[in-house]
Amino acid sequence: MPPEATAATAFGPVWRALLGPNLPVRVRYWDGSTDGRGDSPVTMVFETPRAMRRVLYCPNEVGLARAYVSGEITVEGDLHTALRSLQLAAPDDFRLPPRVVAEALRQGIRHGVIGLPLRRPPEEARLRGRLHSKRRDAEAISHHYDVGNDFYRVVLGPSMTYSCARFTTPDTTLEEAQAAKYDLICRKLGLQAGMRLLDVGCGWGGMVMHAARHYGVDAVGITLSKPQCELAQKRVAEAGLAGSVEIRLQDYRDLKERRPFDAISSIGMFEHVGRDQMGEYFRVLTGVLADRGRLLNHAISTPHGSAFDRRSFVARYVFPDGELQDVGVVMGAMEDQDLEVRDVESLREHYAMTLRKWVDNLEAGWDEAVSLAGPRRARIWQLYMLGSIVSFEVNEVAIHQVLGVKTPADGQSGMPPTRAEMV
Repeated sequence: MPPEATAATAFGPVWRALLGPNLPVRVRYWDGSTDGRGDSPVTMVFETPRAMRRVLYCPNEVGLARAYVSGEITVEGDLHTALRSLQLAAPDDFRLPPRVVAEALRQGIRHGVIGLPLRRPPEEARLRGRLHSKRRDAEAISHHYDVGNDFYRVVLGPSMTYSCARFTTPDTTLEEAQAAKYDLICRKLGLQAGMRLLDVGCGWGGMVMHAARHYGVDAVGITLSKPQCELAQKRVAEAGLAGSVEIRLQDYRDLKERRPFDAISSIGMFEHVGRDQMGEYFRVLTGVLADRGRLLNHAISTPHGSAFDRRSFVARYVFPDGELQDVGVVMGAMEDQDLEVRDVESLREHYAMTLRKWVDNLEAGWDEAVSLAGPRRARIWQLYMLGSIVSFEVNEVAIHQVLGVKTPADGQSGMPPTRAEMV
């Protein structure tokens, strides 16, 4: 076959239009032709013309993701290296010039690529209703968290904690780092025996169990995921903590308490709230918080804030309707609800380390993960977590713990005089 007839020469202009003149990785097509960096440690393999059809119909990361999730694109070598190279090379917005599209279509017909649009993988989210309504938020949570408790156990390990850990030494294990994170939050909240704690978005109950066991508090955890709620209740009972820990299937907007909470933690849940709902979110939580009570918001952030673009892989497959906020905006929203901001800490590097541990767990338990959730779902979580590592490494996103206090009119916050006495 003459060189001009290969898939590489036909579709190379597409990649150069998307990623720039120098392809950062090696690409191999179904006909054996290659393109890109010959010395690259990773090769992106288009196993079938269907993969190219995905990209031509959707020339952005969603098209690539659909092909990867479906097994039509594979990667030889380290996927993290491939994603980092592609992310650093890609422009902010994938765009194909009309002339490139026209030529790609002509070549696509010649190479048997063009046909009807392929069906989207069934794992792609399709939410209905008004953005951040209770019903739609419940659907979004279900899409992300109801993959199966056993699948999450493979990924998260024994702690069953799905949020950024805190690694105090290079040798700290994932379980130790998650306990260290919980303990840091307990200290920032000033927890003491007999206090009442609320954990918003409690997951499988890790925070409320830690706080009850080590600090003697009475704790309430709320979640929108029914499978999470059921397993968290079971874990609480098995730990002998049913007398001090309550797990509820409840939206934060439905909180109505006769007795206020002395402290509130929100760990990895705020990303689902949405910018337009921030005021309501902090208003509701402040309304159930006692005077001098502390609230800690632990959430992924990004400068100027960002809703996950509908054309992004994360929005379609992982966090539908998710939004990241600027930490400064979060602080302002807390202050608007009479919460005095007293402490802000970034754990950005810790989240990259946490994600690496989760990827290692997934890859070590790959066969079990596939048997539990299917190969497409396993590839989604692998791609999502490795891509997130890159985002944290290059400071595209961060994660902040923001501590606020409901300081009464007399100005007595109850905070210790120095930060060292808190953390």
